[in-house]
Amino acid sequence: MNLDSRSLYLRRLIVTALEGGGRGHLGSALSLVEILRVLYDEILKFDPANPKSEQRDRFILSKGHGCLALYAILADKGFFDPHELRHFCRYGTFLGGHPEAGRTPGVEASTGALGHGLPIAVGMALGLRLKKNPARVYVVMGDGEINEGSVWEAAMSAAKHSLDNLTALVDYNKLQSYGPVDDVMPLEPLADKWRSFGFNVSEVDGHDCSALSAALQAHNFATGKPRLVVCHTVKGKGVPFAENVAAWHHKSKVSDDDIAAMRACLGGG
Repeated sequence: MNLDSRSLYLRRLIVTALEGGGRGHLGSALSLVEILRVLYDEILKFDPANPKSEQRDRFILSKGHGCLALYAILADKGFFDPHELRHFCRYGTFLGGHPEAGRTPGVEASTGALGHGLPIAVGMALGLRLKKNPARVYVVMGDGEINEGSVWEAAMSAAKHSLDNLTALVDYNKLQSYGPVDDVMPLEPLADKWRSFGFNVSEVDGHDCSALSAALQAHNFATGKPRLVVCHTVKGKGVPFAENVAAWHHKSKVSDDDIAAMRACLGGG
């Protein structure tokens, strides 16, 4: 699937931040660009001028190492000046190597220690219900992340409490830092596992914005069940030399030649 101009633009913002920091989790960010794009462009209710509004939907990037993509969309939506992306991972910046609540504008929860996002989201969804607040909670998890037992404990809790104000998404790029997910800890049948835990489940091409949008809008929030969308993605999507290459999960040093090659792939200078 070819990427349209908006997806390419968001990826160029990611490269800008990567260049500023000289390091980062590139592959993990590039796989979830369309997921975040559809959430922030079409689904989530938020106001960058009033980021703590009680009526806002809550979003948690549980796979916090993919924060380059989150920072790109938050800058694009006006939570902070896009020029700040050049300060990624530098001393004194609010754009650290993982998202930090209370420090990074627009970030709801500090994440990075894997397996925490869904438990936090369950707590948020329960709290909103108790307050009779109609806002909704969304959380994106990595596929390698759901090796963590805490994810499944939270899943059982979400179903027990019939949290139909909770939507979880899995960025299923099938490659984690130690190698292919199938080699490290196979997940299949992934969709059926979530169904057995009491979720309404759908599967979609995670780079197809129309399909993502339809999947996220198709479910009826009054079903009494939490829901989960399995998003089939490609790690490193948009930069061919990084696609499905484990070495690009994280780079501790990115060269000027690397940055130039990425920009050549993504166009737009």
